Amino acid sequence: MASFFDLRAWQEGHKLVLAVYKVTRSWPNDERYGLTSQTRRAASSITANIAEGFARYHFKDKVRFYYQARGSAAEVQNHLVLAKDLEYITDSQCNDFIAQTIAVSQLINGLVRSIEKQQSVRLV
Repeated sequence: MASFFDLRAWQEGHKLVLAVYKVTRSWPNDERYGLTSQTRRAASSITANIAEGFARYHFKDKVRFYYQARGSAAEVQNHLVLAKDLEYITDSQCNDFIAQTIAVSQLINGLVRSIEKQQSVRLV
Protein backbone atom coordinates (compact mmCIF):
# COMPACT_ATOMS: atom_id res chain seq x y z
CA MET A 1 0.00 0.00 0.00
CA ALA A 2 1.44 3.31 -1.08
CA SER A 3 -0.80 5.59 0.99
CA PHE A 4 -3.75 5.62 3.34
CA PHE A 5 -5.97 6.35 0.31
CA ASP A 6 -5.42 2.69 -0.66
CA LEU A 7 -6.89 1.40 2.62
CA ARG A 8 -10.45 0.15 2.23
CA ALA A 9 -11.15 1.26 5.81
CA TRP A 10 -10.23 4.83 4.87
CA GLN A 11 -12.24 4.69 1.63
CA GLU A 12 -15.40 3.44 3.36
CA GLY A 13 -14.84 5.84 6.23
CA HIS A 14 -14.58 8.71 3.77
CA LYS A 15 -17.94 7.73 2.24
CA LEU A 16 -19.39 7.79 5.75
CA VAL A 17 -17.95 11.25 6.45
CA LEU A 18 -19.43 12.62 3.23
CA ALA A 19 -22.84 11.13 4.05
CA VAL A 20 -22.72 12.59 7.58
CA TYR A 21 -21.90 16.04 6.24
CA LYS A 22 -24.73 15.78 3.73
CA VAL A 23 -27.38 14.69 6.22
CA THR A 24 -26.36 17.21 8.89
CA ARG A 25 -26.94 20.11 6.47
CA SER A 26 -30.66 19.77 7.14
CA TRP A 27 -30.38 19.72 10.93
CA PRO A 28 -31.69 22.72 12.86
CA ASN A 29 -29.49 25.82 12.98
CA ASP A 30 -29.51 25.78 16.78
CA GLU A 31 -27.57 22.49 16.57
CA ARG A 32 -24.80 24.07 14.46
CA TYR A 33 -22.39 24.27 17.39
CA GLY A 34 -23.83 21.28 19.19
CA LEU A 35 -24.85 17.96 17.73
CA THR A 36 -24.08 18.91 14.12
CA SER A 37 -20.52 19.94 14.92
CA GLN A 38 -19.91 16.97 17.23
CA THR A 39 -21.20 14.47 14.69
CA ARG A 40 -19.14 15.93 11.87
CA ARG A 41 -15.98 16.09 13.97
CA ALA A 42 -16.40 12.50 15.16
CA ALA A 43 -16.98 11.28 11.59
CA SER A 44 -13.99 13.13 10.16
CA SER A 45 -11.90 11.86 13.07
CA ILE A 46 -12.40 8.30 11.82
CA THR A 47 -10.53 8.89 8.58
CA ALA A 48 -8.04 11.32 10.13
CA ASN A 49 -6.97 8.69 12.65
CA ILE A 50 -6.74 5.99 9.99
CA ALA A 51 -4.50 8.29 7.93
CA GLU A 52 -2.34 9.18 10.91
CA GLY A 53 -2.05 5.55 11.98
CA PHE A 54 -0.98 4.57 8.49
CA ALA A 55 1.80 7.14 8.59
CA ARG A 56 3.18 5.95 11.93
CA TYR A 57 6.23 3.73 11.98
CA HIS A 58 5.87 1.83 15.25
CA PHE A 59 3.26 -0.90 15.56
CA LYS A 60 1.89 0.38 18.87
CA ASP A 61 1.43 3.87 17.42
CA LYS A 62 -0.39 2.49 14.40
CA VAL A 63 -2.73 0.38 16.50
CA ARG A 64 -3.41 3.24 18.93
CA PHE A 65 -4.61 5.47 16.10
CA TYR A 66 -6.71 2.69 14.59
CA TYR A 67 -8.36 2.16 17.98
CA GLN A 68 -9.05 5.92 18.12
CA ALA A 69 -10.70 5.66 14.70
CA ARG A 70 -12.87 2.81 15.93
CA GLY A 71 -13.84 4.81 18.98
CA SER A 72 -14.84 7.72 16.77
CA ALA A 73 -17.07 5.38 14.76
CA ALA A 74 -18.87 4.43 17.97
CA GLU A 75 -19.21 8.11 18.83
CA VAL A 76 -20.83 8.73 15.43
CA GLN A 77 -23.28 5.91 16.14
CA ASN A 78 -24.22 7.52 19.44
CA HIS A 79 -24.78 10.94 17.85
CA LEU A 80 -26.89 9.48 15.07
CA VAL A 81 -29.13 7.58 17.48
CA LEU A 82 -29.65 10.86 19.32
CA ALA A 83 -30.42 12.57 16.00
CA LYS A 84 -32.99 9.87 15.26
CA ASP A 85 -34.56 10.28 18.69
CA LEU A 86 -34.74 14.04 18.12
CA GLU A 87 -36.35 13.32 14.72
CA TYR A 88 -33.55 14.93 12.71
CA ILE A 89 -33.15 11.69 10.73
CA THR A 90 -35.48 8.76 10.08
CA ASP A 91 -35.19 5.28 11.56
CA SER A 92 -34.15 4.04 8.13
CA GLN A 93 -31.40 6.66 7.80
CA CYS A 94 -30.15 5.84 11.27
CA ASN A 95 -30.08 2.12 10.50
CA ASP A 96 -28.14 2.77 7.30
CA PHE A 97 -25.60 4.90 9.16
CA ILE A 98 -25.24 2.30 11.91
CA ALA A 99 -24.59 -0.36 9.27
CA GLN A 100 -21.95 1.88 7.65
CA THR A 101 -20.21 2.54 10.96
CA ILE A 102 -20.20 -1.17 11.79
CA ALA A 103 -18.68 -1.96 8.39
CA VAL A 104 -15.99 0.69 8.88
CA SER A 105 -15.26 -0.62 12.38
CA GLN A 106 -14.86 -4.13 11.02
CA LEU A 107 -12.41 -2.87 8.40
CA ILE A 108 -10.48 -1.06 11.14
CA ASN A 109 -10.39 -4.31 13.13
CA GLY A 110 -8.85 -5.91 10.05
CA LEU A 111 -6.15 -3.22 10.01
CA VAL A 112 -5.38 -3.92 13.67
CA ARG A 113 -5.18 -7.68 13.02
CA SER A 114 -2.87 -7.06 10.07
CA ILE A 115 -0.56 -4.87 12.16
CA GLU A 116 -0.52 -7.42 14.99
CA LYS A 117 0.30 -10.18 12.51
CA GLN A 118 3.15 -8.11 11.02
CA GLN A 119 4.49 -7.44 14.49
CA SER A 120 4.45 -11.12 15.45
CA VAL A 121 6.29 -12.02 12.21
CA ARG A 122 8.99 -9.47 12.99
CA LEU A 123 9.43 -10.86 16.49
CA VAL A 124 10.15 -14.35 15.15
